Amino acid sequence: MLLKRLMLAAALATAAVATQAHADALDNIMKSKVIKIAVPQDFAPFGSAGLDLKPQGYDIDMANLIGKELGVKTEIIPVTSANRIPYLQTNKADLVISSLGKNEEREKVIDFSIAYAPFFSGVFGTKAIAVASAADLKGKTIGATRGAIEEQALTAMAPDATVKRFEDNNATIAAFVSGQVDLIATGNTVAAAIAEKVPARAPTLKFVIKDSPCYVGLNKNEPALLAKVNEIITKAKASGEIGKLSEKWLKAPLPPGF
Repeated sequence: MLLKRLMLAAALATAAVATQAHADALDNIMKSKVIKIAVPQDFAPFGSAGLDLKPQGYDIDMANLIGKELGVKTEIIPVTSANRIPYLQTNKADLVISSLGKNEEREKVIDFSIAYAPFFSGVFGTKAIAVASAADLKGKTIGATRGAIEEQALTAMAPDATVKRFEDNNATIAAFVSGQVDLIATGNTVAAAIAEKVPARAPTLKFVIKDSPCYVGLNKNEPALLAKVNEIITKAKASGEIGKLSEKWLKAPLPPGF
């Protein structure tokens, strides 16, 4: 009995030490003067390789902003969608800033900051077209990719709208750029790419169909690090820094209420 009690006490002590060490991520970062941040390498405009082969994008700028606010060096670690969470869980990264959406499954294994980047699908069109809601689509022609979330949502939201369906995203984009359709239902990153490549047909957001913002991911039980990251994001929103990132990389202001 005594042996079992001693073994239990030792196990609890080990667990307590492990928990305490794990919960000191922010302290470790500040002591080492380095924060390791996993970023996308294949998802422009959030993260991709520039002409100099160095990572560039919204998420890279956000990672550097966090390092700057902490007063430490930012070590950029390129990842893919498949390995970004494993990199965090195996402590190869302190944070994941990789166009990461939040869902119930992910919330079981990692924690999330407040949102730092808008990511959504919506209806876009040139500034000249006056549309503010699904009700305004009557008499307008909207291009959408068959089977996409946007196409399915529009069918339910605007039964009186004329939705012209295309078999792939490239065809949908081409139809909008050529003026074959008045509006396009797509993601904000696609709209940003169109604005950059074809300024004359730069699409502006008319209304949001589905909102799925991006969050910073971090290991569970890191309250100090989570609070600090949230503080930095809140400050960056208030100062307009995040708004500048949206204008720079997404070619659009932050959506209302973000």
